[in-house]
Amino acid sequence: MKTKRYSVQYRRKREGRTDYKKRTKLLLSGMPRLIIRKTIRRMIVQVSEKGENGDVIMVTVDSGQLEKLGWKHGLNISTSYLTGYLAGLKAKEKIKGAVADLGFNIHKKGNIYAALKGVVDAGIMVSHDPSVFPSEDRIKGAHLKGSAAKEMELTIKKMQEK
Repeated sequence: MKTKRYSVQYRRKREGRTDYKKRTKLLLSGMPRLIIRKTIRRMIVQVSEKGENGDVIMVTVDSGQLEKLGWKHGLNISTSYLTGYLAGLKAKEKIKGAVADLGFNIHKKGNIYAALKGVVDAGIMVSHDPSVFPSEDRIKGAHLKGSAAKEMELTIKKMQEK
């Protein structure tokens, strides 16, 4: 009687949450990972390094932190840019460069790439293609109601002061 051998995949792979081949390549680069994730209501940007007992998160910025700086425009491209910019400013003290880990939700000219542009503008070296970034008008908030562009400039000044 023959039996088939079947190996159960890792739980996160079964759930479609982790691409282990891609993760292995990112970890073998030896550089810190810039993790950018979008949820329904928030944008999360993290910088992590490989540790002996798992990943070590060095910097975490959530778009909810922008409310403390006066930015109250929900989740959009401008919010994503500001979240990435704030993460870049915090990470600049600890790292010089990183490898982008964008996950599965990758859409050109979307929120993920706006956050990546914010990190790059803050001074972190991340390999990228500038053609995937959203337009400057959308990043500056020209598509938003009211004086979002002025609020964005004030928020950036507050970030740089801290």
